[in-house]
Amino acid sequence: MDQVDGVYDFHTHSVLSDGELIAVELIRRAAVAGYAAIGITDHCGHGSLERLITELKTDCALAQEHWGIKAVPGVELTHVPPTAIPGLAKKAKELGAGVVIVHGETPVEPVLAGTNEAALGCPWVDILAHPGLLTPEEVALAARN
Repeated sequence: MDQVDGVYDFHTHSVLSDGELIAVELIRRAAVAGYAAIGITDHCGHGSLERLITELKTDCALAQEHWGIKAVPGVELTHVPPTAIPGLAKKAKELGAGVVIVHGETPVEPVLAGTNEAALGCPWVDILAHPGLLTPEEVALAARN
């Protein structure tokens, strides 16, 4: 395996959801810290999808142009019905999200059962975050996708 220099973090949040910094400041701090790439993946549902991606694409493009860091706009689909995940993930990609994360079935939040399976089987989902305990079937599904 080739060695890749730098730090890559594709699961971060700005003040557009539950982060503490505006997106461009989060990217700037990552660039100064030596990150090679950062994904800004704020929590969202159906209603905020287009607005978030539009805003993040603008900040990511500005940062990439001036600071030499790969800045990837994205979303973390959070607490959406499992049956809505494929359509929302596909729409996010069509709107320009470079990374789509789904907030999984963590045991400390009331995420609907079936969320992990829907995310793992979806070709437009890149990362399942906070999955809790995965079944052997879910692990196999993740390996196939």
